[in-house]
This record gives sequence, structure tokens and C-alpha cells, in this order.
Amino acid sequence: MTAFPAWRLRRLRHSPALRRLVAENRLHPAQLVLPVFVKEGIDAPQPIASMPGVSQHPLHGLPAVVEEAAAAGIGGIMLFGVPTHRDAVGSGATDPGGILNRAIRVAADAAAGRLTVQADLCLDEFTDHGHCGVLAADGSVDNDTTLEVYARMALAQADAGAGILGLSGMMDGQVAACRAALDAAGRADVVLLAYSAKYASAFYGPFRDAVESTLQGDRRTYQLDPGNGREGVQEALADVDEGADIVMVKPAGPYLDVLAEVAAVSPVPVWAYQVSGEYAMIEHAAAAGVIDRDRAIGESLLGIRRAGAETILTYWAIEVAGWLRDGRSLA
Repeated sequence: MTAFPAWRLRRLRHSPALRRLVAENRLHPAQLVLPVFVKEGIDAPQPIASMPGVSQHPLHGLPAVVEEAAAAGIGGIMLFGVPTHRDAVGSGATDPGGILNRAIRVAADAAAGRLTVQADLCLDEFTDHGHCGVLAADGSVDNDTTLEVYARMALAQADAGAGILGLSGMMDGQVAACRAALDAAGRADVVLLAYSAKYASAFYGPFRDAVESTLQGDRRTYQLDPGNGREGVQEALADVDEGADIVMVKPAGPYLDVLAEVAAVSPVPVWAYQVSGEYAMIEHAAAAGVIDRDRAIGESLLGIRRAGAETILTYWAIEVAGWLRDGRSLA
């Protein structure tokens, strides 16, 4: 008779080498994407107070950021533009001379194919009201009019050199509209990343500092209700049907259940965005001395990977890629 316990599961945790050998999930630098903020009209990086270690970058400094990212071996950068002028329809988003489209061209030239250049396709950084779409006369976001602008944005970003377009506006039909416009222009090569399950979250707070958001009110009429899980899966499958090449869950940490459910049914790659609030909470808690910073970063990323994300957008992308190259454990 075998004495209790018959199974000694601790055997596989005996040493760092053994734990590394049997790890169910691990990360590679190529699975990380760095969000990058490019601000018009500045001469030097401007630190973002609510996001320690993250800055807005001047356009002329972008090649150095791309070089660092490429050297780190990460999968790509996601570009966000911060313009000096905004208007009701976000005209800077479709202007080839707008800050985001100029940044795409600079980044694509600097990357030279060593990593993917991705661009945020949304109007919130470019509208004076801060919403992700064009407003109707009653002040609501006009879904279908916004789709027309998104289609023009898709063409402008593709022409500028973006290989992946991050459709983050949460308008119904946005994937189909952008895919149709790209196909009609002979740009079937451009990848569409749909922010499918994007929740109306408090965790975006520091990001709004980063892009200097002018939003008054909230985005609850188009972003998902935090209490809904099935709806996130439905959104993802709808985007796949419309032609999305990749689907996204955002935020990551508070919505790991949704991420796991989407990953279980999606026929296309599933990504997650570890958003600004998730980043800031760990950085500020670590600065206060209440958590181990590096272990918390690694554990948070492994949790997102374990839930099913094949790629993670994170502000720690370059730092963590360095850890991985050095063979450091993430947890």
C-alpha cells in the first residue's frame, strides 16, 4: 500500500531548473508589443506623471525608440499620436501630414522590417470632444458616419506604412468598413487587429493623461459593460466574421475570464492589452514598497499569457524582453 499522499506534486517544484523545465506557459520577446506615444511640437521626451518610466516622444526621437525595440527583439510597436490641434471630426487622423501618419512613416523607415509597425485607428486623440467617433446633432456618437472616417484612416495609415491597424474605436461594423476600403485600394496585405472586447474601464485613466484626452463624460454607449462576459465573446466572433486577422481583449488583468473564453473559440490569434492603469498600479505600489516590482510584473504577464493571450501589449515590453534574453524567471 502506498502511504498518503500517493501523488507528490511538489516533486516537480524541487528546483529552479525543474520548475523551468515543466512550465506550462512562458513568454518570448516576440510576443510583446510596446505602446508608444508620439507628441507633436515637442523637442524632447516628456515624462507622463501617472505612468512612471513612460514618456511622450518627439517625432525626431522615434527612430531611437524603434531601434531599442528592435534590438530587444519584441514583436512590434503600437503608435499613438498626440496632436497640437483637434476638431469635431478628428481631421488630423486622416491627414497624411497628421502626427500619427508622420510617425508611422518614420517608424516604418526605422524598423526596416525588423518589427511590426502598428497604428491605433481611433478618433479619440484627434477630436476636440474626446470621443472615438463623430458626434450626431444630439451629442451621441454617430456609428455609421464614424465608419466612413475609419475607412479613410485605414487607407491613410496603410499608405504611411503601418502593417497592422489597431481598430480600437468599438464601432459596430468597423472591421468590415476598414477591410472593404483596404481591399478596394488593393491593400489586402494590411493586417486588421480588432479591439473586440474593449471594456468601459476605469483602468484607462493614465492613458488619458498620455494622449491628453479632452473627453467629458464616458464611452459606455460603445465600449463593453464590465459585467458582461458573453458579449465580449460575441464581439470577437463578429469581428472575425467581418475579416479581423487578430482579436483583442482590453484591459487584460481584470478580464482574464473573457480572454480565456475568447481564446477557446477564436479561429484567429488572440491578443491582450495590459493597459495604463494596470501598469501604474504596479509601479506605484512598488514605489510605496508594498510589492516586489519585478515579480509582480512577471506574474501579471504570465497570468495574461496563461489565460490565452498569444501576444501582449505592455509598457514593460522592452524591459521584460531584456529579462527573457538574460534567462531570468518571470515569477
